[in-house]
Amino acid sequence: QVHLVESGGGLVQAGGSLRLSCAASGTIFSINVMGWYRQAPGKQRELVATITSGGYTNYTDSVKGRFTISRDNAKNTLYLQMNSLKPEDTAAYYCNADRILYRQSSFAPRWGYDYWGQGTQVTVSS
Repeated sequence: QVHLVESGGGLVQAGGSLRLSCAASGTIFSINVMGWYRQAPGKQRELVATITSGGYTNYTDSVKGRFTISRDNAKNTLYLQMNSLKPEDTAAYYCNADRILYRQSSFAPRWGYDYWGQGTQVTVSS
């Protein structure tokens, strides 16, 4: 099976920085799109940024110029460098991976879709 595990969240003052990581485990051959989403209390989960296997990135307007998404395809790991953090960035951040080619046990490789991590909390104090 495939599992995503996030790390790197925490408490930081406004203007500070954090780096989130998301490691995908399993016998993985490729991951098409990976992304970060966030959910603040009382709000819907929203897209933060996505990146394709070829490195094409997409950001929500509110984080452009402050956040940088990247990935290490050899390690199946996703990153989010967050700079100039604001109190409104406070949320639980979730890693997502879509269209994964993987193998489970001795079975033939198969495609899996829409995997989520458990989330990591980011709190920005004013």
